Amino acid sequence: MNISVVLCTYNRGEALARALQSVSNQVLPPSIEWEVLVVNNNSTDQTSAVVEGYTQRFPGRFRYVFEPRPGKSHALNAGIQAARGDILAFMDDDVTMEPNWLQNLTAELHSSEWAGAGGPILPERAFSLPRWLSVDDPRSLAPLALFNPGSEPGILRESPFGTNMAFRKEIFDRFGGFRTDLGPQPDSLLRGEDSEFGKRVMAAGLQIRYEPSARVFHAALEERLQKHYFLGWWFDKGRSDLREFGIPPEASWSISGIPLFMLRNLTVWTLRWVFAIRPCRRFFWKIQIRWMIGQIVESRQKYQSLALASTKVRT
Repeated sequence: MNISVVLCTYNRGEALARALQSVSNQVLPPSIEWEVLVVNNNSTDQTSAVVEGYTQRFPGRFRYVFEPRPGKSHALNAGIQAARGDILAFMDDDVTMEPNWLQNLTAELHSSEWAGAGGPILPERAFSLPRWLSVDDPRSLAPLALFNPGSEPGILRESPFGTNMAFRKEIFDRFGGFRTDLGPQPDSLLRGEDSEFGKRVMAAGLQIRYEPSARVFHAALEERLQKHYFLGWWFDKGRSDLREFGIPPEASWSISGIPLFMLRNLTVWTLRWVFAIRPCRRFFWKIQIRWMIGQIVESRQKYQSLALASTKVRT
């Protein structure tokens, strides 16, 4: 088995069917053996029936894995363990792709020159931005999981996103799996498990290739094109960023575990939000505020946990 496609899913049976149909249409050279490993992360909808239909239609191509521990990182790590391929490609349950996606994404990974590869994540063709969403800063679009570094292949300078990336399996043997304190869970939008792994690989001096021809199209689900979704996403992004990177060492001044620079930024950004006129700029500063509040909450919780641990040691 040369390539394993790992697809983790949770309660998206209808969207999953579209994704599975799309990946089933992949065209690769006859010499390449490949499989699609669907990891059901304890779904309660029709997910298992959808996957069973594809395992019956395509014997040997689709395999089913059940991971009862909630959290995408648990599902991803279960997929890595069960995969038979030398190369692992990753996709989500709400994307579709062109028939040459898998071949283009993985073609350069059959040697040791590249540790991994990533491709662009584009919106579906019918997508249009709401007027309250700013495109002045790419960060504003992050909750839509869009990724498009350009049209030229080469070395990636930023970590690819989890719905369109691939790594040689030996890279996971070397660096471990995805961090289980990051990544989406049923009651949380915490993210960053994918980019954290890519950063770990790049920090070791290994190269990840950008392949613009390996395109996937991400569904802009209606429930995500709502202000409350963006605000919740950025709050949890602040929490996950603090977990991933920690508090900057230069932040020596704090109040009850909250660095003063966070409180200063929160004050400044709140003023900018108050005085902004354009709706998209007002919302831009609003999501910046929520991101900072997420970091403040996580900083405070970390401080309280350390204080509690210290008290237990003394007693």
